[in-house]
Amino acid sequence: MATIKTIYLGDLRTENEHLQSGNKVITDAPTDNRGKGEYFSPTDLLATALGSCIMTIMGIKARDNGIDIAGTEVEVTKIMASDPRRVAEVVVEFHFPKKNYSEDEKRLVESVAGISPVPLSLHPDLIQTIKFNW
Repeated sequence: MATIKTIYLGDLRTENEHLQSGNKVITDAPTDNRGKGEYFSPTDLLATALGSCIMTIMGIKARDNGIDIAGTEVEVTKIMASDPRRVAEVVVEFHFPKKNYSEDEKRLVESVAGISPVPLSLHPDLIQTIKFNW
């Protein structure tokens, strides 16, 4: 069974429906590739998926170990390359709330950052730079 249904709306825009929930995401081509840039681009979603997946797996590890990371923010920077046009690097920078985490808690949460499904599914040529600010 399919997971997502995508409809091309024209003018370099797609509507993507998550079939289980019915939630929808619209994408546009970015302005530097002839699009309007009014919504996430497909490569923005790739970078978003990387940050979100790492945050989720860290959240699971933290919850399983009684560590509260609620309020953690992540900034994701996508760096494009050309010839061929592709995402060359994604910088994922975490900002944890000031909660006096122990060094063991920090190490435990950080230990799962690169082993969640999205980081492991991306091509090895894509540079994944992960930063932690405690």
